[in-house]
Amino acid sequence: MRNTARWAATLALTATAVCGPLTGSALAAPAAAPASLYAPSALVLTVGHGASAAAATPLRAVTLNCAPTASGTHPAPALACAELRGVGGDIDALRARDGVICNKLYDPVVVTVDGVWQGKRVSYERTFGNECVKNSYGTGVFAF
Repeated sequence: MRNTARWAATLALTATAVCGPLTGSALAAPAAAPASLYAPSALVLTVGHGASAAAATPLRAVTLNCAPTASGTHPAPALACAELRGVGGDIDALRARDGVICNKLYDPVVVTVDGVWQGKRVSYERTFGNECVKNSYGTGVFAF
């Protein structure tokens, strides 16, 4: 009987050691997978009248999400995302379209872009001479 008790105790301890980690949180769902396989690309774009963002009150603001698909409150998110991908997310690389003629009336418009592009922080501010000049840059990013 003594060997039976010792054997039962050994079996109980072995079972506890082996099966113990399988209880509670170990049986819960595996570690959470990343929310997305894409680096985030989410931007907030604002436009206002004035010579700088500090002096201007934003008139409009839109959101632009480009990964994994284009979305947001931007009126043309697919076009804007494609344009940004074309310049590698470098907003300074956007150039005025050829053939656009704007008047020389100085009515400054400031555009700001803040957020993340492919996992990297973005902060951009640019003052354009007027609305026409702003709209001549690219085809979709600043068209809101």
